[in-house]
Amino acid sequence: MKTKQKPIASLEDFSGIDVESMAAAFEADAGESLPGLREALSEAQRGEFARVTTPEQMLLREARRITGLSQAEFARRIATPVTTLRGWEQGRFSPPGIATALARLITRHPSLAEELVLSGDR
Repeated sequence: MKTKQKPIASLEDFSGIDVESMAAAFEADAGESLPGLREALSEAQRGEFARVTTPEQMLLREARRITGLSQAEFARRIATPVTTLRGWEQGRFSPPGIATALARLITRHPSLAEELVLSGDR
């Protein structure tokens, strides 16, 4: 029988979390691997809350990492200004749903990035 972890009531409560079991629970709920999740949970466990990392940020960074493209090249491939992509990756603002969906597709099927039309190439 599984024992339930007590709910986290405040940021200080993160110090005692089991990073691996919490990450496994999040990923089971999401139905997919969440890149960067363990790193974010480890930071929370250490009390490093200065930076907030969103799932969208992690997804965009992972999609770009998988393709091996620079921010400028990835932004061109998805027809987005590089400053906008940087803003999404740095969490200054959230990407629209279509950008998140595209990043999820690229993460699952990296070859799709090669098929994207480069801005101005049509």
